[in-house]
Amino acid sequence: MSNFRENLKDYLAKTDIWLWIFTLLATIYSLLLISDMQRAGDYNYLLIQIIAIVIGLGVAVLLSLVNYKYLIKRWWVFAIAGVGLAAMVFLFGETVQGTDDTAWLRLPGGITIQPSEFMKLCFIITFSKHLSYLNDKGNLKSVFGVVTLAIHLIIPIIIIHFQGDDGTVLIFLFMALTMMFLSGVHARFFAIVGGCLAVGLPLLWTFVLNDEHRNRILALFDLDGNALTNYGWQQYQSKVSIASGQLSGEGLYNGNRVAFGIVPEQENDFIFTVAGEEFGFIGCILLLGILLFIIARLLIDAKSAYENKGAYICYGVFGMIASQTIINIGMVLGLVPVIGITLPFFSAGGTSVMSMMIAIGLVQSVLYNQEKDMDEAKIRIGSQSRAKV
Repeated sequence: MSNFRENLKDYLAKTDIWLWIFTLLATIYSLLLISDMQRAGDYNYLLIQIIAIVIGLGVAVLLSLVNYKYLIKRWWVFAIAGVGLAAMVFLFGETVQGTDDTAWLRLPGGITIQPSEFMKLCFIITFSKHLSYLNDKGNLKSVFGVVTLAIHLIIPIIIIHFQGDDGTVLIFLFMALTMMFLSGVHARFFAIVGGCLAVGLPLLWTFVLNDEHRNRILALFDLDGNALTNYGWQQYQSKVSIASGQLSGEGLYNGNRVAFGIVPEQENDFIFTVAGEEFGFIGCILLLGILLFIIARLLIDAKSAYENKGAYICYGVFGMIASQTIINIGMVLGLVPVIGITLPFFSAGGTSVMSMMIAIGLVQSVLYNQEKDMDEAKIRIGSQSRAKV
């Protein structure tokens, strides 16, 4: 027993204990919200969420013990896994209730999973390998290097676009841009891309977006018109639910709007409305505070990483969680169109919460193996010094 305590103490000392604590706080808070909204239906979201959290946490702990450089060296395994998951969706994919994209796989027992959530993790590893390779070759800031990174990004974007999940396409884009910017890609490339997007907006609006996309955007500005009864209905009701909670909320299991499921998809993309109605402004601030702390810790962990490869992984997880948080809260508050993005750690959905837990495990792997990185670096420096002598 004493050995276990010593090993646990050593493990916690090598990993980011605050990141573990706030990740667990987020999942506990999410279980309260999901148990509350289950009054609106018969499906047992809570059981699925608990199982996914337990599995995800177990995988995260095991993954943190694996040297992240071992994973990056085998980047091709994750590239094949990502493509394989995409292929399965095209062959066996289904559209589930509440979505309009064919991006789900049905497992035995009726359980559905969304492979694109795991594809994000695969992409973080392969893109980290790509960035570290370019950095080692001195091509990270060159036109050639940026073009190869763009090609790398375009592959999953095209695959997921044809699955109909353009919301996840945006997350891949933000993840890649975050990793590139924080890794040192020159700002002029981002300025060029931004200029091209600005010039191409009319073409994007006319030829790329369909009627549904355009209507969802226009609904943001049609505050008193017909949009409130169709494309703007969900966001209108979400804001009413949040406002009804006022400062301290109706109390757990007391909100009538939650009980009657007034806000569509309140268990998933709009779980924030449950926090607003039941726990009020205080509950909303608490939820945002937990997520902001996790996001801040990811940046701190990235800066403390001894090697670039580890920092790139932390940047990728940071980009994924930060972009999903911003977009999801923006959707709920009617600031951005509804595009089907879950709130990290909080939205009901086994695949989503499991992938988030595994992503935290990837970051913890970087921290847990810091001492090995330092020892290897000392050995390399010593060997180089002896070679010079």
